[in-house]
Formats: sequence, structure tokens, C-alpha cells
Amino acid sequence: MSKDQQSVDVATAVSTLNQKYGTASIAAAEAVAVDVGRIIKALEEFMECVRYLNTRRSTSAILTLDSEAAVQDALYLMLRPWVLDLVPENPTDRVAASRYTIKDFLCRAAKTVIEAKYIRDAGHGKFITKELHDDIETYRHHPACRHLIFFIYDPDALIPDRAALDRQIAVERVYDGVPLTCYLIVQP
Repeated sequence: MSKDQQSVDVATAVSTLNQKYGTASIAAAEAVAVDVGRIIKALEEFMECVRYLNTRRSTSAILTLDSEAAVQDALYLMLRPWVLDLVPENPTDRVAASRYTIKDFLCRAAKTVIEAKYIRDAGHGKFITKELHDDIETYRHHPACRHLIFFIYDPDALIPDRAALDRQIAVERVYDGVPLTCYLIVQP
């Protein structure tokens, strides 16, 4: 197929998608309330999405999840089509005396921050609890964060006790009368 023919095919596909899913679909999607429960359900399907892409007959869309950035990219591709206000990797406002943080994703409509983690080695798996507690301490001050979802990709099962981690992290907290509910999803 010639390069000109490929350009025409891409333009036709984009035009067709725009007609089918254009502004009317965006308005309909905005009308659908995004809540933390739907986001969690989607994140729980992460491995199914990865499995689908990595076992297709085509070799063009293989996901190599070998870093935190790669996991963030996969999460963004999964969530962004229907979480329209999902904002990736933006510095938050100053949350404590001269402290800034980079959140992975923010959905203001659901007042939810999603933090992606990639367990890179045994030491990281062993001490991930401290990292998560540091994040909780930071996000408890963020005005648009009432739900904090930790999505941890642990491909080599290096977290020594997932159940204990879940008991420590996945709880409702209240700071100065403001609730913060934390969730934990560990995949695979």
C-alpha cells in the first residue's frame, strides 16, 4: 500500500470515528457521572486488557510494562476515553510548606487521584508501604482529592504480604474533618 493510500485510509478512519463518536458522544459521556467505583472496576481489568493486547495475532500493539511510566501510559489509555477530565502528570499546588508533588492522574469530577507504582525490585516491594504513607500524607491536603487509588503493578510478586499492605492502606481516613478514602489495587 502506498504512503498516499495510507494517509487516505487514516483520514477516512478519523472522519468515520468523528461522525460516530463526535461531539454528541462527548456531551453524553460528560453527562454520565464518573465515580470512584467505576474507576476501580476498570483498573481491576488491567491485566485482562494487557493480556488481550499481548496475545493478539497482530504484533503491532504489544505492551511492555517494564517501568512506572509504561504502567502510567497503559492506565491512561484504559481510562481516558470515558474519564474525560483525567489529567496526567501535573504538578499539584503546594500542599505543605514548600512541598510539591507530582500526581499520576487526577479526575476532578470524582475527586480522585490515581497513583501508579511499579515494583522494580525486592527492596522496593518491601518498603512500598512507606512510599504509600508518604503519598497519603501529601494528598490529604489536596482540595480535589477525596479518593486516593494506589494502582501497583508487581510483575514479580515482590510485595511480601499483600494482605497486610491492603489492611494498612485501604481504609477511610478523616483529617481535620475532611474525608480521604484510600484504595489499593495490586496487579497481576
